[in-house]
Amino acid sequence: MGGSHRSDHELNIETARLPRRILLGFLAVMAAVSLVATFWLWPSADDQPQHQEYAADGVTFLSGEVVSVAEPCPVISADVNAAPAEREEFPEHCNEVVVRPESGSAKGQEVTVLATPEASRAGVEPGDTVRIAEIPPATADTEAVFAWVGIERNLPLGLLAIGFVIVVAVVARIRGILALVGLGFAALVVGKFMLPALLAGENGTGVALAGSSLIMFVVLYLTHGASIRTSTALAGTLVGIAITAVLGYWVVDAARLSGISDEDGERLSTFVSDISFQGLLMSAVIIAGLGVLNDVTITQSSAIWELRAAGPELTRRQLFTSGMRIGRDHIASTIYTIVFAYAGTGLMVLMLLSLYERSLLDTLTDAAMAEEVARTLVTAIGLVLAVPVTTAIAAATVAGPATPSATTPASSDATSTLPESQ
Repeated sequence: MGGSHRSDHELNIETARLPRRILLGFLAVMAAVSLVATFWLWPSADDQPQHQEYAADGVTFLSGEVVSVAEPCPVISADVNAAPAEREEFPEHCNEVVVRPESGSAKGQEVTVLATPEASRAGVEPGDTVRIAEIPPATADTEAVFAWVGIERNLPLGLLAIGFVIVVAVVARIRGILALVGLGFAALVVGKFMLPALLAGENGTGVALAGSSLIMFVVLYLTHGASIRTSTALAGTLVGIAITAVLGYWVVDAARLSGISDEDGERLSTFVSDISFQGLLMSAVIIAGLGVLNDVTITQSSAIWELRAAGPELTRRQLFTSGMRIGRDHIASTIYTIVFAYAGTGLMVLMLLSLYERSLLDTLTDAAMAEEVARTLVTAIGLVLAVPVTTAIAAATVAGPATPSATTPASSDATSTLPESQ
């Protein structure tokens, strides 16, 4: 490759001038497109749907300490053939929880609320802190009514989050801390741009592409540093996102996926009628693959840089071949990660569907599972194709093989100056 070379900051690996310029030019164009698209799709306050009241006027939410817990109500059997006499009767006062509110009109007193079956089976014990709702009396002659809201989990989840931050900071050090900052930026983009834009009825694919690209630009450079190696991984990530979007667009249309396959989708459709739920599914497909996509591209880019440092005499073809051997192993393990992650989140749905006398094919193509299957396969294909793309970009970007004189013991260090043309 003709032209001069420049060193990567971390490994002092020389890079070819022309591929480097093409790479940086491509990223500059993509950055500009992402910013323009984000500005164009940014929703105004007038476009936002009306907020829904979580509770009726006058209802207040209180924390309280559990005083006593009644036994859980038995689970109703789904066996319709069972005789009524054979079915287990509900014990009196089952699922009732006595709570002492910390505020409100009944502060310090004991009130009885009916907990949900899930809460009772979760193991609520005396001394736990729970949330209840105080509903004001309808007339002057009646009293306030108290209802169950949920278990207060701030402390255990807060401790877990603090532990996560500490572990990341201790093990990964500055890189881990920067990754957490990048995660915060990603949450900001999702919360302040992507969700409002989707609720405003903007094109789901456009919102996901703009937001995902913006996140990847900031996260990759912030976490891994501004270098040609990181730029190579970023380019591979953007190509992977584009592949995922194209495949997602095709499968949503070809498989006639509505984007509404559960109660949450039905509930959202009653609140916001302008949303394209197929576009929303497209956004979910693109966002779902960001984490693993970023993982494989940065690994492949780093692998090529390490191979060049260890073997200055390797040709670009040899670099690509060696990098792909690493990539194939990574692909295999990452695919397991994707499939098992989706299987874990949908475990109860899988168990429920397995109870019915249906073939595996019918189960997987059912509306309840088809979206998850499509999301998994599209993400996996985008991930797999991003590996050779990133490897090829990295192999083309690093400098060509050193001449025999450059690899003699006197000048075999990875930081040696390579010839101007290969």
